Amino acid sequence: MPITKRNNIWYIHITAPSGERIRRSTGTGDEKEARQLHDKMKYELWHLNKLGEKPKVLWDEVCLRWIEERQDKKSIKDDKTKIRKLAGFRGMYVHHLTKAFISAEVMKIEGTNATRNRYLAFIRSILNACVKEWDYLDSAPTIRLFKEPKKRIRWLRPHEADRLVSALPQYIAELVIFSLCTGLRKSNVLSLEWSQIDLKRKVAWYYPDETKSGYALGVPLNDLAMQVLDRQLGKHPTAVFINSHRQPIKSIPRHLWKKALQDADIQNFRWHDLRHTWASWLVQRGVPLYALKEMGGWESIEMVQRYAHLAPEHLHQHAALIDSTQGKGFFDDFGTNLAQTRKENTVAIDKKSAQPIDWTDFNLVPAPRVELGTF
Repeated sequence: MPITKRNNIWYIHITAPSGERIRRSTGTGDEKEARQLHDKMKYELWHLNKLGEKPKVLWDEVCLRWIEERQDKKSIKDDKTKIRKLAGFRGMYVHHLTKAFISAEVMKIEGTNATRNRYLAFIRSILNACVKEWDYLDSAPTIRLFKEPKKRIRWLRPHEADRLVSALPQYIAELVIFSLCTGLRKSNVLSLEWSQIDLKRKVAWYYPDETKSGYALGVPLNDLAMQVLDRQLGKHPTAVFINSHRQPIKSIPRHLWKKALQDADIQNFRWHDLRHTWASWLVQRGVPLYALKEMGGWESIEMVQRYAHLAPEHLHQHAALIDSTQGKGFFDDFGTNLAQTRKENTVAIDKKSAQPIDWTDFNLVPAPRVELGTF
């Protein structure tokens, strides 16, 4: 049977000239349209096999195939959102998508270059699939990402965190405290359930499909985090955090978050910066980067290297090596030689003149010492 219907959607069934059996969603509930798509695909497969011609496929078609074949992808919802926003691509054949067209369409998307780059990366992934997986294209256009500013690290000092917590409604304040204690991403905190917590062992855990890195994550719970959990006990049978209506929290109301930041006199701060704050506090208290990587569930040590500048104390022993240059302190030698030079010059000049000497004219006076501030 060339087409079948399931859940109000028609599916194509084709045996290609190569013998490969193909089953694909048409994305439509209209039988006539589904049969037209079936005939078109069969025709293109014949041309590909007999004449070596690449099939001419629309952007809409490759997007449908992308969604169908990647249902298990964690970010598939984000992919669908991107497809909807790339309205200018609809009705375009993929072999007509040029670098100039792609760049112009993505520039229409509101947001920062970082936001636009996520769309470019998505388009590049689909076009690469057209080349390497589906044999729709011989090659894909080279897509260059927009220049982005270096990633910022914004973190709060403890007294600022106190002000923020005090300015928030109680149920959101509990989320903030727990985030500052664990470093968990917002999605992981909001989705936390009692089945993921062992109160006796003081640990929480997330399975690989629940983390951004794709790896299982164990979360040690400190005393402050345990106090938060104690206050949540008995409020809901499954969800740990609930809102003022005693329902699981799905999102943080933006207007409440902005108002709290304004009341606490905190600028340029996002929810994800709570994670930066947690990491910054730990590094400044001496936690090694390799331990921070494991605690935060980062994929590589390079991803936590951004926090290294907050704790340079481990470099002191290396910086001190300059003190022992040639077996004797370099600056001691410099000071001794400088004093000897001054003495000799003073004697020599005094013999010629009784006028006092301003040594600053010779640039021999060491520069004033500058005290570096601390975090």
